[in-house]
Amino acid sequence: MFLGLDLGTSELKALLLSDQHQVIATARSPLTVQRPQPLWSEQDPADWWRALESVMDQLHASHPRALAQLRGIGLSGQMHGATLLDSEDRVLRPAILWNDGRSGQQCERLTRDVPQLSAITGNLAMPGFTAPKLQWVREHEPEVFARTARVLLPKDWLRLILTGEAVSDMSDAAGTLWLDVGKRDWSDRMLAATGLTRAHMPRLVEGSAVSAFVTPGLCARWGLPAGVPVAGGAGDNAASAVGMGLVRPGEGFVSLGTSGVVFVSGAAFQPNPQQALHAFCHALPDRWHVMSVMLSAASAVSWAARNLGFENEAALLAAASTLDAPAQDRAPLFLPYLSGERSPHNNPLATGAWIGLRAEHGREQLAYAVAEGVGFGLLDGLRTIPALDPPLHTLSLVGGGSRSAWWAQLLADIFGLTLTVHQDSETGGAMGAARLAWLATGASVDTVCVTPPVRQSFAADAARGGRLALRHARFRDLYPALQT
Repeated sequence: MFLGLDLGTSELKALLLSDQHQVIATARSPLTVQRPQPLWSEQDPADWWRALESVMDQLHASHPRALAQLRGIGLSGQMHGATLLDSEDRVLRPAILWNDGRSGQQCERLTRDVPQLSAITGNLAMPGFTAPKLQWVREHEPEVFARTARVLLPKDWLRLILTGEAVSDMSDAAGTLWLDVGKRDWSDRMLAATGLTRAHMPRLVEGSAVSAFVTPGLCARWGLPAGVPVAGGAGDNAASAVGMGLVRPGEGFVSLGTSGVVFVSGAAFQPNPQQALHAFCHALPDRWHVMSVMLSAASAVSWAARNLGFENEAALLAAASTLDAPAQDRAPLFLPYLSGERSPHNNPLATGAWIGLRAEHGREQLAYAVAEGVGFGLLDGLRTIPALDPPLHTLSLVGGGSRSAWWAQLLADIFGLTLTVHQDSETGGAMGAARLAWLATGASVDTVCVTPPVRQSFAADAARGGRLALRHARFRDLYPALQT
């Protein structure tokens, strides 16, 4: 039995997996985000621990025998978050999250100070990354920075509480801007640029390696075997790829979570920072991946559902699906930059908009425009990924947004690719974390990283794709026009 813990932005998920690839149980605990000022996004790490206690208590009550047979734990989590600790590992301030946009000026300064930044990290300096956040703290909260003895990513703070050890994995560390991604090691040059040293950083391991062991007290509390190992784990997207078995070159997925991601695995380090493409270490040794990221995907649908008076996201998508082709073609266009944008624009100040509103438009057309606009934003990101040989024909679809067959078909038509939804696709990060725990016991990649059965497949419709391409061309012209 293996346990995957996935610390997301909106909830913490736990998944128990058997060595027969069966999901034995899941548990969830919600989380909230605090936005005390414009562009800010924070969470209290104590809430992460309360959420972990909740899911473990749930599993201990419902599946004590399974926990008693546990052979390993894996961790997955939201990337880039800055958790600052003092010399006694006490949290100094709320964690600054991945979608926090306050450090734009610090990104500019880092880029000037380290001309080799993109060559070292494979990425542009963006406010989402961890290093600019620490530079912001250094400049605006110097007393906090002076007391900072350790910086941990969100899931790695949970590991510290579970095991007493400060450790990170290569895939999550690659999202800090402190890692030399090609060498899979901390970069002293990048650390020095933010006033830090290796002493502030956790020890590094591969995602499929043992990182530490659960403390005796917590093993006793939840009925775990003594000395349960905790795998290195992964950032949420690399973990999702492991959970879907997408670890070989050319395999990838589209994720419709709070953010939107297009992820493709590779065998080499292939950065494209000019178009704000992310190049990170994969969760397995000697493998990398590229990833485009948009900051508002399913969260844009949630925002629209709330403000257009729909009961929930499913109701909004159902209303959008009632439009026929002419009504879709007459709908306004929607720019989904509600939290700024990463790929391909790298602009934390980018804003969303409905463009082309007329009196004839009702909330169904506005709803359609939002679903379509998220798809267009993902397509812009997809086009930043270097050409593959053989060309990309299929992507898996994961995340909460994959529950809508209508939206999945719309995305397939926009991309001109076949999208597949797999069994257990909504638990990708937690599934991947559990599989990394399994790999840490010595199991082979071929045994563990199998692709779950396809539940549904969506082939692109060429005729509809042609109509959408015309709308996408107008969509692409809007962003630069609105920046002047």
